[in-house]
Amino acid sequence: MDLFEEMQGAKPFLKWAGGKRQLIPAIQAALPDSLRHAHNLTYVEPFIGGGAVLFWMLQAYPNIRQAIINDINPDLATAYQVVQQRPQELIKALMAIQEAYYRLPSEIVRRAYFEELRAEFNTRPLEAVRNTAVLIFLNRTCFNGLYRVNSKGGFNVPFGRYEQPAICHPQTILADSQLLARVTILQGDFAQVLDHAPANSFFYFDPPYKPLSKTAAFNAYATETFDATSQERLATFCRELDARGNQWLLSNSDPQNTDAADSYFDDLYADFTIRRIQAKRHINSKAEGRGKISELLISNYVPAPEAQFA
Repeated sequence: MDLFEEMQGAKPFLKWAGGKRQLIPAIQAALPDSLRHAHNLTYVEPFIGGGAVLFWMLQAYPNIRQAIINDINPDLATAYQVVQQRPQELIKALMAIQEAYYRLPSEIVRRAYFEELRAEFNTRPLEAVRNTAVLIFLNRTCFNGLYRVNSKGGFNVPFGRYEQPAICHPQTILADSQLLARVTILQGDFAQVLDHAPANSFFYFDPPYKPLSKTAAFNAYATETFDATSQERLATFCRELDARGNQWLLSNSDPQNTDAADSYFDDLYADFTIRRIQAKRHINSKAEGRGKISELLISNYVPAPEAQFA
């Protein structure tokens, strides 16, 4: 069963490449037992993305008193702030867009409307609610729900050819807003979260994955790239957290899917616990590229022996 079905309705309001919704059972198994019994726990997620783990954690662990999230993507950070602070205004804006879109008579006209709003989205700055409403519209109507920008920061995903996509989900937005009430939302480099995190904080890292091949490189969530230097800086940051006494869990791609001898992450995180789990690709233009692959869960603690990772 989808773990979100058991919750109050809070779940990701955007489809995001690399989302962890299907991996939550494996992530749950990899969490330390002590987490559930910690008092005044703070949860920190420096690469928030679609927020699947965040929304699950805030519902599954009521002892999380506050959370801190961050993303380098300004549109995404703004979207979380709007859902948190102005949900009713967002619902009203989304309903207006949805009703206008549903009235359009043909795919040609719908495509023109999509391209018009995409052009508006790329004309910055937009007012925050409008920016978020257009972002969600584009996410629901573009090809495969991708978010991708060019070198100038312009959203460039093409039209997705869906006849009546669900653009507005009022219950999800309201449920998310309620949970986000205890969340601090940051925008910028991942390292800034350390300035806001108290001593009793648990960190989950879901950075842009290291591509498994040159053609598989998809991390254009922002104009900045997350290259090998960034991966290594993140590993240094994790070592600093370990020295501070903070527990953390990190997910990333497994280079051994394509090269059994590639020990990049095994070497980079040699002092920590590395587990390999099976994951399903969710966003791929070719059907044959959507099978199960291995991904990594890395932590600075040893999960419970009974934890299942297969």
